[in-house]
Amino acid sequence: MSLKRGGPPPASSSGAAMIMTTSLSGVSLDKQKIPSVVSSSSVYEANGQRNIANISKPKFIRSDMADVPVQQAAGSTLPLVITRKKGGGDDSEDGNYNPFEHRKVEHPTSDVETFVHLLKGSLGSGILAMPMAFMNAGLWFGLVATFAVGTLCTYCVHILVKCAHILCRRRKIPMMGFADVAEQAFLDGPPSLNRWSRFIRFMVNTFLVIDLLGCCCIYLVFVATNVQQVVDVYLETHLSVRVWIMIVTAPLILMCLVRNLKFLTPFSMIANILMFVGIVITFIYMFSDLPAPAERSGIVSPLQWPLFFGTVIFALEGIGVVMSLENDMKNPSHFIGCPSVLNFGMGLVIALYTLVGFFGYLKYGDATEASITLNLPLEDKLAQSVKLMIAIAIFFTFTLQFYVPVSILWKGMEHKISPERQNASEYGLRVALVILCGAIAVALPNLGPFISLIGAVCLSTLGMIVPATIELAVYHEDPGYGRFKWRLWKNSGLILFGVVGFITGTYVSIREFHAEFSGGH
Repeated sequence: MSLKRGGPPPASSSGAAMIMTTSLSGVSLDKQKIPSVVSSSSVYEANGQRNIANISKPKFIRSDMADVPVQQAAGSTLPLVITRKKGGGDDSEDGNYNPFEHRKVEHPTSDVETFVHLLKGSLGSGILAMPMAFMNAGLWFGLVATFAVGTLCTYCVHILVKCAHILCRRRKIPMMGFADVAEQAFLDGPPSLNRWSRFIRFMVNTFLVIDLLGCCCIYLVFVATNVQQVVDVYLETHLSVRVWIMIVTAPLILMCLVRNLKFLTPFSMIANILMFVGIVITFIYMFSDLPAPAERSGIVSPLQWPLFFGTVIFALEGIGVVMSLENDMKNPSHFIGCPSVLNFGMGLVIALYTLVGFFGYLKYGDATEASITLNLPLEDKLAQSVKLMIAIAIFFTFTLQFYVPVSILWKGMEHKISPERQNASEYGLRVALVILCGAIAVALPNLGPFISLIGAVCLSTLGMIVPATIELAVYHEDPGYGRFKWRLWKNSGLILFGVVGFITGTYVSIREFHAEFSGGH
């Protein structure tokens, strides 16, 4: 599938409806120069000795490896979809192959533009959930832990991009997507990992799709909850949030039938304006009449920490967006390092998220809602307008967020369907997925645990476990794990932290849902 869009690629964030539409062309790779992937059995002879003749054959990614890379913005908001760009690796290059010189990007972005896109891709509705995260951590513990988790997420992004650069040089490939990097890392790793290369690619794309569809469900709950609050002020008959979710889902079925991102751009611009104005007014309410910090808990029970972890990961994690941003840069080497675009961008994002979480919880305390907008006074006209503005912005974001998982799923199905039935089948897939998102949102309308669940399940996997595993595979032989195998211990710690966050966050979120269904919440 080839997408062709005009204009620079603004990234979007968790609900901020900021779409990155990139002006790209399809890749033209000379198939004559792309050798097939070497399996582990061809590298090792029957007696277990390394086959030196086969080692000299480069293990390129397949010529069709770079399918539609799915890139996600922070906190699972609007992802970036890129297609292959012109150019390819040349296996005649020597060991000094520089992938950056072989990239053919139609409209490369400067460091400043990439910085702005990174901010757009990291700031959005996820920031509205940060006060709830602090409520599940405590005022002072949340302050320290948010910086710690944010730093960890940023470091894992460094790992992913650095490994991508190594693999691009090693295999003479100009650029790779997230799933490409994972698959090629397993092909380059220990022989025992080679057979799992297709699986890790499938797993990355699967978690990305689950994450993005889960965010669509969260958007439905968010919109329905905010609209319900405003409408209930004026109507005597109160409808449940589940009914409002069904009402909101109905028009989205028609809107999601639009297959061209170009026609969604005006909605993105409207959403950007509404979100910006709404968040500014929310800040005005939040910073007025603040109580003393001593009135809030400095640290809460550790049993609530998994909800904090899942929410912060959901809000901060932008592991999917970085490969698209880095691939489109004029100077990709400036993306990581110190100083770098990534460090400056994520540093500012972490500071802003911490600021909102700290003062939001300080303002509302234990009454803090899953979205800070739900704490705004119901009777205030200005507050009502803020709820509706942000709800409309998130509503429009749904169609943009929905685009990527549909693209990924349809690419896997398209070749199995006859040409004359493809249009009807794609429309059927879109309708079915919107209805599925609506059904899940109706079944699980509790916004807080839902956010934590998506963060714990998908983003702890994609943001921590997968990058650490990729580095272990890439550094397996060259340059190795370092003195005392410090890379092995470091990445094992990251994987363990991600697994603990995955298990505990999932358990606590499911327990919260169970408490609601049983009437104990």
